[in-house]
Amino acid sequence: MSNSEILKSPSKIIMTLSALTLGISGISLLFFPDEIMHKLSGNNQYSIILQVIGALYFGFAMSNWTSKNSILGGIYGRAIVIGNLSHFMIGGILILKFYLKTTELIFLIASVIYFLFAISFGYLFRTHPKSAV
Repeated sequence: MSNSEILKSPSKIIMTLSALTLGISGISLLFFPDEIMHKLSGNNQYSIILQVIGALYFGFAMSNWTSKNSILGGIYGRAIVIGNLSHFMIGGILILKFYLKTTELIFLIASVIYFLFAISFGYLFRTHPKSAV
């Protein structure tokens, strides 16, 4: 697969967007945990948990960023695709469940973003890279 084909591939777009989304989220959680925790719960007592989650998001973002030029889909890059699919599907369900309790718009938006990424990674998982290009 040539560089021009990789640039056009859906996997590069999906990996780049997920890396940016997770990276921005991770950096926000790492540097502003008290502010985010206060906004969510009015309590800063456990903001360290948000920093750990931020580190996880940032690490996942780095994995996605470094994998963006790899051939992904079908049997290729299965571990990174399955990890992302699991994260975004489970996260989307949990955030949607939380939205149904709180009805705060930000959680609905977050769950939609998560489900869009889950669908995208599901597509990569089920599609052979050569049939996608």
